Amino acid sequence: LARVRQNGLALRTAEPELRTDREVVLAAVAADGRALEFAALGLQADVGVVQAAAQQNLAALQHAAPEMMADRDFVCALLQINGCALQYAAPEVKADRDVALVAVRHTGSALRFASDAARADRELVL
Repeated sequence: LARVRQNGLALRTAEPELRTDREVVLAAVAADGRALEFAALGLQADVGVVQAAAQQNLAALQHAAPEMMADRDFVCALLQINGCALQYAAPEVKADRDVALVAVRHTGSALRFASDAARADRELVL
């Protein structure tokens, strides 16, 4: 536990049973969100773990379970942290006008991650 607190990416070489330990994985992603890549699949679908990873490093979302990034409510919660989380959302979530609106209201530059239709929406652009 102490090792991953100092260097979250140490989770990469941790024993498999440690990669399934929520406390260990939370400590790892708090130190370096990218450690989510090395967490057990079940923890890549854990709301608390994924949110902690995203708060530390938004790019960690590329390692979140696909079903997490297809969950409209979960993505909207992430957008409250950083609107640019939209870039990691599933295509059907990116295409949701209301989701794009949440992202753009939080972070204007998130518009570049919205669907083509959303980018063409006058209200979103203005």
